[in-house]
Amino acid sequence: MEGQSADLISSLLPLVALFAIFYFLIIRPQQKQAKQHKEMIADLKKGDKIVTNGGLMVEITKVEENFLIVKNHDDSQMKLAKEFVAKLSE
Repeated sequence: MEGQSADLISSLLPLVALFAIFYFLIIRPQQKQAKQHKEMIADLKKGDKIVTNGGLMVEITKVEENFLIVKNHDDSQMKLAKEFVAKLSE
């Protein structure tokens, strides 16, 4: 009986170790990055320059609940969903 339980533990140990490796190398960093991105989007304000997921570099002119009104370099204005903000522009 003891031999079977020791065999079971030794066969499950590599799976537990593999899950721990995946957690610390993949899952946890992705959660941290998603949290930082969510905080960045919540902190956006008028005048910030951003880069969209499509690669446009625009300036925020108005912040709404789910959307941003942004100005292009030729002063044309567009409405952008907050989810499509990639990062702040330098």
